[in-house]
Amino acid sequence: MSVRVPSPSVSKPAPSLSSPRVLHSLGDENKSVLSLMADARHIFAGGQCQDISVWDKQSYTLKTSLRGHTGSILTLELAEEKQWLFSASGMDQFHSFVSYFKPFAGDSTVRIWSTATFAPIYVLHPYLETGAGDLFSLAWNPVLQTVYFGCQNTSIQWFDFCTGGQAQQQITPGSSTPTRKVHKFFDSYPQYTHKPADLRANNLSSSPPPEAVICCKNEFAIPACNVLDSAHVGYVYCMTMMPSQRAGSDDHTLQSGASYQLLTGSGDETVKIWTCTTSGPVLTHTFECNHGAVLSLVVRGDTIFAGCQDGYVKVFDLETKTLVRTIIVQENVDILSLSMMHSDLYTCSSNGRIQRWSPSFNCTASWKAHEGIVLSSIITQSTQANGFVLVSGANDGFVKVWDIEMPSKEPFAQVQESAVSEVGDDDTMTYALSTFVSIPSVSSDPLHLEDCRQAAIWLKKCLHQLGAESALLPTYERGSPLVLATFHGTQRKDPKPRILFYGHYDVISAPRDGWDSDPFTVVGRNGYLYGRGVTDNKGPILAVACAAAELLRKRSLGVDLVFIIEGEEETGSAGFMDAVRKHKHQIGDVDAILLSNSTWITEYPPCITYGLRGVVHATVEISSGAPDQHSGIEGGAAAEPMLDMIRLLASLTNEQRKVTIPGFYDAVRPQTEEEKQLYELLSRVTQTADSVLSSRWREPSLTVHNVSVSGPGNATIIPGKVATKLSLRIVPDQDLETLSQALVTHLKSSFMALQSPNKLFVSIDHTADWWLGDLNDPWFKALESAVREEWGVEPLRIREGGSIPSVPCLEKEFRCRALHLPLGQSSDRAHLPNERISLSNLQHGKAVVERFLTKVADGYQPILKTP
Repeated sequence: MSVRVPSPSVSKPAPSLSSPRVLHSLGDENKSVLSLMADARHIFAGGQCQDISVWDKQSYTLKTSLRGHTGSILTLELAEEKQWLFSASGMDQFHSFVSYFKPFAGDSTVRIWSTATFAPIYVLHPYLETGAGDLFSLAWNPVLQTVYFGCQNTSIQWFDFCTGGQAQQQITPGSSTPTRKVHKFFDSYPQYTHKPADLRANNLSSSPPPEAVICCKNEFAIPACNVLDSAHVGYVYCMTMMPSQRAGSDDHTLQSGASYQLLTGSGDETVKIWTCTTSGPVLTHTFECNHGAVLSLVVRGDTIFAGCQDGYVKVFDLETKTLVRTIIVQENVDILSLSMMHSDLYTCSSNGRIQRWSPSFNCTASWKAHEGIVLSSIITQSTQANGFVLVSGANDGFVKVWDIEMPSKEPFAQVQESAVSEVGDDDTMTYALSTFVSIPSVSSDPLHLEDCRQAAIWLKKCLHQLGAESALLPTYERGSPLVLATFHGTQRKDPKPRILFYGHYDVISAPRDGWDSDPFTVVGRNGYLYGRGVTDNKGPILAVACAAAELLRKRSLGVDLVFIIEGEEETGSAGFMDAVRKHKHQIGDVDAILLSNSTWITEYPPCITYGLRGVVHATVEISSGAPDQHSGIEGGAAAEPMLDMIRLLASLTNEQRKVTIPGFYDAVRPQTEEEKQLYELLSRVTQTADSVLSSRWREPSLTVHNVSVSGPGNATIIPGKVATKLSLRIVPDQDLETLSQALVTHLKSSFMALQSPNKLFVSIDHTADWWLGDLNDPWFKALESAVREEWGVEPLRIREGGSIPSVPCLEKEFRCRALHLPLGQSSDRAHLPNERISLSNLQHGKAVVERFLTKVADGYQPILKTP
């Protein structure tokens, strides 16, 4: 009996959808179609037999063939603005990991053709002394007017057309054309002839090379200064420019003064990033793929996709220099070509299949495209308005044109640089919020991991457009990055205050049940904006950012406002503080911390939060060490873990619902007379007993969240293992570590008293300290005054029973006070269906922040911090 081995891929399988329609199949006399390129009118196909076929896109007829190479056309490139086609060939057998074909011994040249007349324009010969071998890859830099090519001998070489060949060695008529070196294997004669190897041997040819070769008067040899030896420790199989210039790309155009980056992939299992300069490529970073040779590359924004040997696609983020994802297309099947249609990735494999992948790395289509090995692909504009087609080529002798669809919905993908700035100032905040919310950055769901990264990328670009210097900071492997952005205040003689604003771009999940509209589409109704994250925490982030932008516009921002926005707050902020400490030199010194991550206690008046409880999350497990048993057989004889768990949990509280952990209440800070008066005021406003408010905010508590059992959990089973999740909420001045240990000690001692043969296991899963602000601090007074002036009423001072782990950690790390300005109302339904925020609250909140930043800038007195 055969055993079904599950696929190792964690990507969703392709749904049962029909494959794209084949618009046309073009039979190519070259048999193996090794390379493809297309412009507005033509499809160019380079093959095994020296010629480049030119197909008309309108009629799908063979228009002409470009002849000049004497070897297989391994790669094609286009300089559309100059109407040039570049082609490169090999000198011997194609050295891939699988012998896909055996081409003729060739000329190892780069040739440039006119796409208007199809006449040859230039011939470039690699640097003679290096013995470049096969030329596997080409890339065109339109800014520097330079073509790069990757070679079999591991070098990268280039030719600069800006100089018109002045710096390169031109080959004049009648002079000796550079020839490649004799190879003792590929240029050898049969052994019985006893003849030495020479270039006429041509052992690899199954038929003689073309008799007539079109000559070109403009021939150049690459000089030694245009050669980067040992660029890789392997053949340079692929290269591309960043940002992408390809049809189908939605990358923004290169900004004035910026440089293109060259990406190269190699048999040494690496992708290298090179900054293109007038003197040549300069290496800036190396990504390790560790899954065989890199055979294909494509880019989108700051995301790099590397198609590797054995069926893996490595996805890297250039901003954070981290591996984002590994896509397993099909194990042991090489990925020979990649193409990008906006947010959709197309992978072409050696088994003849093409697959389409969504921005969340789910396979959305998979089909058998060719009977042979798919060796090349390209996205190009179709002859229909605004349409695109995928063109694929294989060793079955066919070029196929596929009718592909535009990505159906891609709210988060590539936000163009003008996306925020092209709307008016009054609409910027709500327009940006609608885009921000459309990104389903659910940190608790692994399927939304890429959405979280895209949210970070979008936010970084948004803050940059609003006037900040912005960057992404890595956290841990596969962790969501931090967004670091700094709004620099106007220069002045006196020191400026530096304020750190903390927030999070991740959201809680949003099942569709219970929502009156799509959770990830902002909908306005009756003065409220509805959508997941509008109040927690995307709306407040943008309100603060737009406040800084408004002050910048008025040339009145007198502080440096530093944003540090994380992407895993809803799941415990894993790696957040480690990343903050690692990149503290980039964040800089901080005088105060501001956050806006909660709601008011009522609908009105406005509030300022000055306290949060801490939390200790724990797991308690009791196990018999035996399998589940039948209660009708073992009931009464077995020591049941469930009964032990009930008695153990009962030992944690008494009849008055007080926690019985020894010393639990000893360190609780007594209530002051001022606090008592405050709770009486809040009781009148909220119509809630002051004792209830005190219990929620300033008294510690214990909660049992759930109890789970092994086995099916039906009424006849004695579970062999029982587990429970519980938590402690702690307050000033309780010590986090002391109470964590006290909980464990109490559980263990209580369990020992049961004298049970079962085993107890206790783990502390997560902790967060309490936080309490200083009501007399000048920063708090400035914030309170700003709220009072904006709303025209005295704000309420409130505390909360929940926890925000990062707040006390940031206070300790930067040795300064934190301030908490809630913008939402008590009815905002954070974490619940129909989450909302008042549009008025957003607008007033933005104005409050403007007032606060102005106040602290005017009255700032630098404080010397002691170590």
